[in-house]
Amino acid sequence: MHSADRTAPPKERRSPPASGWEPSTVRLNKADVTLFQSLGEPAQRRACLVLYSGEDLGRRFAIDGERLLLGRAADAGAQIDHPAISRHHAELRQDGDAVLLRDLGSANGTFVGDQRVHDVVALKDGDIVRIGDLLLKFYERHSLDALLHDRIYRLATVDAGTAVFTKKYLLDALQRELQRARRSGRPLALVCLDLDHFKRVNDDHGHNAGDLVLREAAAAVQGAVRGTDIVGRMGGEEFAIVLPETELAAALTLAERVRAAVAGQRYEIDAGGSRRQLRQTASLGVAAYVPPMRNARELLGAADAQLYDAKRQGRNRVCG
Repeated sequence: MHSADRTAPPKERRSPPASGWEPSTVRLNKADVTLFQSLGEPAQRRACLVLYSGEDLGRRFAIDGERLLLGRAADAGAQIDHPAISRHHAELRQDGDAVLLRDLGSANGTFVGDQRVHDVVALKDGDIVRIGDLLLKFYERHSLDALLHDRIYRLATVDAGTAVFTKKYLLDALQRELQRARRSGRPLALVCLDLDHFKRVNDDHGHNAGDLVLREAAAAVQGAVRGTDIVGRMGGEEFAIVLPETELAAALTLAERVRAAVAGQRYEIDAGGSRRQLRQTASLGVAAYVPPMRNARELLGAADAQLYDAKRQGRNRVCG
């Protein structure tokens, strides 16, 4: 047989899936497409920028409206606290299917690839955007790579047992917020929370029941806080909540709302083939940032001290 006879016929060019997903750098079959579609609800499949450098590596900024402002200012939808970035550094605008990038007169410039942006630039999937000395990658609305990134980022930053943030993520976020509070003079508060007598749940009903109580208590906490608050699991049955732009009085009010949410939840477990409802309470300590504090650990220590006061006073209460 001649070598030409062994040449494989050209592969048939496949059209994009009927669902509207665009080609990716990942080779996909039908099962793969189904898997990737399950990684994000339609509302999450938006064009986005992902940080590829800096302290908040992997953070995603979705373009969920006509305009996304990038900068250090509190009103920036993509707020990035970095000294090389201007308060209002750049903006992205949705124009039909296109996403347009414009620099807003920043001190250190905005770049796409190696080209400085002097006018409006239409971004393409995979473009590298540099603002100051930080790199971000642009993903189009139907990018499978973006959804895969979200999945990996979630695995790295979200606690699998409770669906709130990991300890590392929370401590990093607390340190960033504390630095911002020191520079701006804006308030910052922290809540520490511990589930009361949680060991009894595991001892009396088993670890499956304990896992259920942990998961549903965390959901109750998450449901009682605001969208800007950051809930994380510190370990075991201990949680913490970072409250940006929050005075102590408002933090105490929010902590009481969280306490009531945990206490009001009904935790239904399987007890030997029958269903049984458990009650669970929590003790909470609240502290606010004050200028002598040098780092996140000091604020965490102050909130933790208030938590132990709540325990000493009988549990199922807030101290601050």
